[in-house]
Amino acid sequence: MSLLSSLTQQVIKKNPNEPEFQQAVKEILESLEPVAVAHPEWMEAGIFDRIVEPERQIIFRVSWINDKGVVNVNRGFRVQFNSAIGPYKGGLRLHPSVNLSIIKFLGFEQTFKNSLTGLPIGGAKGGSDFDPKGKSDREIMRFCQSFMTELSKHIGADTDVPAGDIGVGAREIGFMYGQYKRLRNEFTGVLTGKGLSYGGSLARTEATGYGMCYFVEEMLKATNNSFKNKTVVISGSGNVAIYGAEKAIKLGANVVALSDSNGYIYDPTGIKLDTVKKIKEVNRERISEYVKYHPTAEYHEGCSGIWKIKCDIALPCATQNEVNETSAKTLVANGCIAVGEGANMPSTPEAINVFLKSKILFGPAKAVNAGGVATSALEMSQNSIRYSWTFEEVDNKLKAIMSDIYMKTSNAAKEFGFEGNLLAGANIAGFIKVADAMYSEGIAY
Repeated sequence: MSLLSSLTQQVIKKNPNEPEFQQAVKEILESLEPVAVAHPEWMEAGIFDRIVEPERQIIFRVSWINDKGVVNVNRGFRVQFNSAIGPYKGGLRLHPSVNLSIIKFLGFEQTFKNSLTGLPIGGAKGGSDFDPKGKSDREIMRFCQSFMTELSKHIGADTDVPAGDIGVGAREIGFMYGQYKRLRNEFTGVLTGKGLSYGGSLARTEATGYGMCYFVEEMLKATNNSFKNKTVVISGSGNVAIYGAEKAIKLGANVVALSDSNGYIYDPTGIKLDTVKKIKEVNRERISEYVKYHPTAEYHEGCSGIWKIKCDIALPCATQNEVNETSAKTLVANGCIAVGEGANMPSTPEAINVFLKSKILFGPAKAVNAGGVATSALEMSQNSIRYSWTFEEVDNKLKAIMSDIYMKTSNAAKEFGFEGNLLAGANIAGFIKVADAMYSEGIAY
């Protein structure tokens, strides 16, 4: 029996009915077996047992009044998973699917992702089962203010710095920040993803998508390849997908598909990003509207069909477990040479096994989409010194960080016997820094 197999079973037993969290822990621990062998002192100090248990889990009621005067009640979450290398850092997600399992899985993944950036930030995640779709600006404002009224008791610039995630963009961050400032009478960098007029960072909106492409470009470069003249399929149509498409196009690729939760668009001549930005960022409409502007493009109901489109590079940027084994096999059969995960855990374990066995390039989420949180940490730095860097300065720092993440991930995989397996490499490289800090800080009695 492996050193960590019993720990995996303990996690499953202690966290029943939390499949997403169980999946994330299992995937990490499977990679860490050679690390456990190499560091018996970490086993003795209970590092592995401690790292799978959140430092703090906060669940709270969020009451708000809609435009008709009806009281609504939602559930809010903040899981502060690990602060060994810095203050908690991780996004807030507003979506009906949000539950404790999803927030714990995201916070656990965030711990290692943040470690990979090389910046001093710990891991956390939060959010609510509130659905912003179909709500007026005033309803969203009232919800965000109520949510922050409770969350403000648990966060701070040197304690926990949330950011945006699915359903939380500049509008929601603005409402939350305004409420925090009223409650605490402080103007601090307690949230990232803020507007440029009140402490936000240039390039933050683009960061996750751009960073994804910088990582994938490094991955391709290692095999003497690049984005140039490649056909790219991207799921999703939020910030990550839109700006991932923008950067891929700048690097010479032809992006032919995007999606949302209802379906996907296919434009073999290349997606027109100006149209997508108008639909999604200005009008807040469904991606199906695209064909009204470009009648030669196709719209198909059902978002999973997007992976049937023949492509060289696939970038899943929508949500967890969107690429299953069947989709993975279809991608491989259609000649896909690289997959980069822009969303959090978008590929099922079965899909990942298909990619790894097929020897195609596979960039795992915790490495590939770390650009967003890296730039959030750069925003924290700018807030601390009351200064703003130019777009080019931030973008150059982001590119350097993503290149460094690729090298650390690749080197860790090679050192521990997983050469070419960037998933294992990312897990190991992210874990080692956190484990070393935890060991140095001792055990709390």
